[in-house]
Amino acid sequence: MNAIDLCQIAPGFADLALGSQSVFRATLEALARPGQIWSVGAEASTPPDVHAGSALALLALLDQDCALWLSPTLVRSPAAAWLRFHTGCRLVEQADQAQFAWVAAPAELPALDEFAQGSEFEPEKSTTCLVQVDGLENGRGWTLRGPGIGGSCRLAVAGLGDDFVAQWRDNQARFPRGIDLLLSHGAHLTGLSRTTRIES
Repeated sequence: MNAIDLCQIAPGFADLALGSQSVFRATLEALARPGQIWSVGAEASTPPDVHAGSALALLALLDQDCALWLSPTLVRSPAAAWLRFHTGCRLVEQADQAQFAWVAAPAELPALDEFAQGSEFEPEKSTTCLVQVDGLENGRGWTLRGPGIGGSCRLAVAGLGDDFVAQWRDNQARFPRGIDLLLSHGAHLTGLSRTTRIES
């Protein structure tokens, strides 16, 4: 791994404690209340050409004990050095070795079953995957049901391929195994937990 050029590293949270806590809470809410869109509003500097929502969520979630997989565009971007510098995380080359994954665009998203799935006895040893998408909107699109959703909610996600819904249904059926997903657009996040059912 090449040495990090500190002159090229964006500062991260303006207030480390308050910023990290605020984003951490928003990220947990996104997973606890699937399909609801949350704003990640902490004052912070992020690398160019990435979504603030996913970048700051990872900045709040990662530490030196975490293994992170990056999609090809992010491997070649300043984002990798930025996260390594601020969090001490370890980058891995195989998606199934990662506790967290960051995907630059839907076109770079591997098949969901390529990520770590956990086990029946240790479901927490699965990958939490953050995917940057082309748009998020409540009130139309998929109908979502499951824990954390009051009856149902509607979520439109721009950019995910036609096969995503089928893959997600397979992921949901593996419960308690399976991955959890965070989708970002700009400074906004929404979550799909492995218990969430998608009705297209």
